[in-house]
Amino acid sequence: MSGRRQPLDPHLVERLWRTPAPKPAYDVVVVGAGGHGLSTAYYLAKNHGITNVAVLERGWLGGGNMGRNTTVVRSNYLWDQSAAIYEFSLKLWESLEDELDFDVLLSQRGVVALAHSTHDVREIKRRVSANHANGIDAEWLEPAELKRFVPIINISPEVRYPVLGGSLQRRGGIARHDHVAWGYAHAADRMGVDIIQNCEVTDFLRDGDRITGVQTTRGPIAAGNVALAAAGHTSTLADRLGIRLPIQSHPLQALVSELIEPFLDTVIMSNTVHVYVSQADKGELVMGAGIDAFNSYAQRGSFLIIERMLAAAIELFPIFSQVRVLRTWAGIVDVCPDASPIIGPLPLGNLYVNTGWGTGGFKATPASGWVYAHTIATGQPHELNAPFQLDRFRSGALVDEHGAAGVAH
Repeated sequence: MSGRRQPLDPHLVERLWRTPAPKPAYDVVVVGAGGHGLSTAYYLAKNHGITNVAVLERGWLGGGNMGRNTTVVRSNYLWDQSAAIYEFSLKLWESLEDELDFDVLLSQRGVVALAHSTHDVREIKRRVSANHANGIDAEWLEPAELKRFVPIINISPEVRYPVLGGSLQRRGGIARHDHVAWGYAHAADRMGVDIIQNCEVTDFLRDGDRITGVQTTRGPIAAGNVALAAAGHTSTLADRLGIRLPIQSHPLQALVSELIEPFLDTVIMSNTVHVYVSQADKGELVMGAGIDAFNSYAQRGSFLIIERMLAAAIELFPIFSQVRVLRTWAGIVDVCPDASPIIGPLPLGNLYVNTGWGTGGFKATPASGWVYAHTIATGQPHELNAPFQLDRFRSGALVDEHGAAGVAH
């Protein structure tokens, strides 16, 4: 990784990319200016020389899930297919600052996953072994080793969910979500990509079974290919074409604390109690929970979920009882039945979809854009997203990652 650059002045953000009016036609229209949409546009230009690209965003750049996630980066997934794409993504993360010439504040501080039951121990040790088989760094830590690594953790056997050990991926960590979006936007803009905000896609233009463009609040835009990257709202876009995608949209809770002195230099998560936490560079604790059980597009916190999350967090880290909550919110996650994404064509010509990342979307940002761009440019899946085609739900070749992706991380 390059030397640390100076943090970006937010007042300079508007100068990082142009604000063009939409052209009548593009080779590719990407719907959604979050991390996946922006990285797709960047890699279309860089890897495939396709620069006549528009990224359309109904609101502001990075204002959806990209601005509402909790920024964890890791690659320690169970199945070979998932491990391959997430490890590729982590390697891209490790050189992303030099790639974009932009500071994304990547901090490889380690990611710990806690075990609280015999089942947890077996599942996490199985995942550690699978990671080793795939050449991914992973370690099993006993409770005393965890205590040395994270001194504030409570390893008493007398609590409701005692800590029986956990895994550690030292290369995992966090990055700054807004800087990632700005970095990709700036790099794509420099290569001629048009990023058009406040431009909502309201319908699709079609010629029989072929998509020819999109109708937007700023007029019709013709396109050689249309690529959906709108996270939780992708299903509503596909529904306008009569396509029912196998995804459900759920709120995903998160919160930040007041600013406090640095004391937590790693990321800690627990699937069992559905809580995870890191400390941001400014000093606030960033905490997340599991997804809400109900379907919704609401971007607000659920007090019931937050209460459970905080109760678990305070038991694991008693020192947290002295900290006040500053702000809560929710993102909208798109979840497939097997907790793995869909990246590939839809059953209409010239239409592609990148959705279903659930709670794993941020960490996949670089790899997702890379393989999605390849699929759009060549008409064929990249080897890394070939297992994640829509037809797996017909063939039964599912990639079930509920164990590694079942909590907000």
